[in-house]
Amino acid sequence: MKKNFQVIDRRDFLKKSALGAAGLALAPSILAQAKAAGRLRTVHIGLGGMGRADLEAIASHPEVEVVGLCDVDSNMLTQTKALYPKAKTYADYRQMLKELENEFDAVVVSTPDHSHAPASLMAMEMNKPVYCQKPLTHHVTEARAMKKMAEEKNLVTQMGIQVHSFYDYELATLLIQSGTIGKVHTVRAWSPKNWGFDGPEPVGADPVPDHLDWNLWLGTAPKRSYKEGLYHPGNWRKIMDFGCGTLGDMGVHIFDTPYNALQLDVPRTIHNDCRKPTGFGFPENNIVTYEFPATPYTAESLKWVWYDGSGAPAAHEDLQLPNGDTLPEQGAMFMGEKGRLLLPHFMELPRLIVDGKYQKFDVAPFNLGAPVKDYEGESKKHYHQFVDACLGKGKCSAPFEYSARLTETILLGVIAGRFPNKTLHWNSKKARFSERKANKFLGGKYRKF
Repeated sequence: MKKNFQVIDRRDFLKKSALGAAGLALAPSILAQAKAAGRLRTVHIGLGGMGRADLEAIASHPEVEVVGLCDVDSNMLTQTKALYPKAKTYADYRQMLKELENEFDAVVVSTPDHSHAPASLMAMEMNKPVYCQKPLTHHVTEARAMKKMAEEKNLVTQMGIQVHSFYDYELATLLIQSGTIGKVHTVRAWSPKNWGFDGPEPVGADPVPDHLDWNLWLGTAPKRSYKEGLYHPGNWRKIMDFGCGTLGDMGVHIFDTPYNALQLDVPRTIHNDCRKPTGFGFPENNIVTYEFPATPYTAESLKWVWYDGSGAPAAHEDLQLPNGDTLPEQGAMFMGEKGRLLLPHFMELPRLIVDGKYQKFDVAPFNLGAPVKDYEGESKKHYHQFVDACLGKGKCSAPFEYSARLTETILLGVIAGRFPNKTLHWNSKKARFSERKANKFLGGKYRKF
């Protein structure tokens, strides 16, 4: 498909989207006023699917006032406005952020992946705290830019990985870090979900529904013709221009606890066993192997293998369970010097396996209390943590300082899918691959829209 569009770099995008320096200087005092008033005024970008869930969870905090709603789909906007009648509504997040700059304190970004960074960076330029859904960004360069800006401006930030704050995942982290299975040498993680597309790129165009602003939905992404049922509202994760595939969706959740527990940085090498790239959709099946440098909780190096798509994971002796039990549909297995730890995804306790048998473990020393199996209640903790941090009461557990590194790791595996069965070597300090052809996929041009 021929693509004719204007492109701008990230700095120009921010310069043209945000207000001048005089307006930006007001933002810190506004947040101070929010702390003094004991309330947080929020605006929400993206209201469909996960956006609606994010909005309801944030708004459930007693000290939150929703003042702005934004979505490119007027149907979603109308439905949500009925629930929050005092909030002002917008189709274009740039207009909302500009017009309401002095009337809101924090931003929640719940758009498709390709719009995470453009919306978040604009808000951060205005010195606003940001809660952004996972994966944090669509490109590695964006993840590094968001991490840098959050640090330079000392902003409260949180990535939307709700399970990060769940009981089962906290317990698994403590078990690993207490040495229950010794130093870990291998992690195998899997999801049979299929956010890939092995078919051909579509041709032609369908009429854009009256309720959808297609130009705003595309945002900074390359211009494409609208195709009914392919992109909006549900299948954009499968398409390279907009999503990050299964690895960028479920991988963020399932990687999170092992990544956090083992205190990993970004990998040294990445290898993806998948079909040849089509330039349009992500592979429907991937086996991605990472090699990480050592940490206090790993062997001299750590091997990490991710499986996704139908039939995942591939059979392996590391994944055999006692008593002929079946693996959970999604999860991760830690292999250590003293045994294995299975962490199902999700709402199931981790299971300790030593010498081919399940072993009991004592949770009392960790002071976590009784196991919790309340998804709604557990999920809200992560959102309320962000609100409380904005109001000066505590800190976030998945700030951009952490989640940008996790996202970078995920995205390196996504890029490796463009070079099937080839090992890529990553230089974290230089933020470059040794394989020059791979570097073109670390970032992307922003379309002017």
